[in-house]
Amino acid sequence: MADFVSGKFVVSAEKLSQCPVFNLPEFALLGRSNVGKSSFINKLANNKKLAKTSNTPGKTRLINFFNMSDKFIIADLPGYGYAKVSRQTQDAWQKNLEEYLLKREEIKSLIQFIDARHDIQKNDIQMREWVNAHALPVFTIMTKVDYIKRSDINKKIQRIKQEFGGEVLPFSSVDNYYVDNVTEYIFKLSGF
Repeated sequence: MADFVSGKFVVSAEKLSQCPVFNLPEFALLGRSNVGKSSFINKLANNKKLAKTSNTPGKTRLINFFNMSDKFIIADLPGYGYAKVSRQTQDAWQKNLEEYLLKREEIKSLIQFIDARHDIQKNDIQMREWVNAHALPVFTIMTKVDYIKRSDINKKIQRIKQEFGGEVLPFSSVDNYYVDNVTEYIFKLSGF
């Protein structure tokens, strides 16, 4: 199924007033820096160079919009938990992102990314608490499952479900089996 999706970068925006209207379901990606959001976008879009991946955390500074086969929009948000920027800049980001997350009518669901190699981090929990406090729709993608033993995948999923509730989908940018499952789930939420 993922083979049928192609993606293209559309635009970057700093704040809600700069975000274009696409009239498509939008999925906003939340996660710590280097959790694998860019690799997720590239795998979903069948394009290794679409979203810039980096070993240096904190590279995404804007809301980056990607059109996926005119079926849905992916909005990649700056990663939380790491940024070599001033406190003032971080505060401005937070204000702009909160406004986008709370007022963007096109958002179908948020997707929170958790790295399978690590325990859930404190800032992951804080982010989920904020999302739940505002009753925003959200599901979880557990990234980098190819780095852990297959026998540990279900245990990790159960641990995240216990902490966060809701749907938890494993994902690997290496194994297409997981890509198809995630693509099907997003299509289902999009009404296809």
